[in-house]
Amino acid sequence: MKEVILETEVRETGSKSSLEAFRKQGKIPGTFYGKGVKPSNIAVNSRDFMTIIAENGANVIISLKLKDGKKPVIVKELQRNILTQAPIHVDFQAISLKEKIEVLVPIHIEGIADGVKNAGGVMEHIVREVRIAALPTNIPQKISLDVSALTIGKGLTIADLPKLEGVEYLQDPSTLVVNVVTVKVEEEKPAAEAAAAGTEPAQPEVISKGKKDKEGEEGAAAAGGAGAAKAAPAAGTKK
Repeated sequence: MKEVILETEVRETGSKSSLEAFRKQGKIPGTFYGKGVKPSNIAVNSRDFMTIIAENGANVIISLKLKDGKKPVIVKELQRNILTQAPIHVDFQAISLKEKIEVLVPIHIEGIADGVKNAGGVMEHIVREVRIAALPTNIPQKISLDVSALTIGKGLTIADLPKLEGVEYLQDPSTLVVNVVTVKVEEEKPAAEAAAAGTEPAQPEVISKGKKDKEGEEGAAAAGGAGAAKAAPAAGTKK
């Protein structure tokens, strides 16, 4: 196993402003603790730390370089800024390379399910991480699961994950990891069915009705006015 070394520096317990000062300098405030060791406040270079995680995964075993020598650790918790996702604090837990530890390992899906590719189904990825127990040197970066043979209505469980030497799966073997289902399409009901169900199709609004009525009223008024105009001279004619 390749040794991954990360430099540290001691930091004093400080205020929120002092922690922000560390971050502005490109450092991540952190804590080092573990069985049989004295907890201490430290800081690590942000770029170096994130490079290690990107290249080796979240469960990488790091040789943390402290004042009294190097200690093997794992990243127990990494806090990030909610908006920027930049790391703001990291907890390192001291471990023994000869004792098993429990960690979460991501499940990586490989292939395209037959039911998705050839039958128009959809694959549900239900469990994305699995808890395992293993020696630190046996912890895989990821666990690959081939789904290419899955047809509609079929799935894979924790029990179907590949057997890896020195790795024990701690979750219920019957837990569903992935599943291929059909796509439900709701068809529009015909007018006859809608009427039978007590509903009728909406009728289109006649937007010109008011205009025609108004024009009819105006026409009637105009006709009445014309008739009155013709009748007026007859009323004034001398006998």
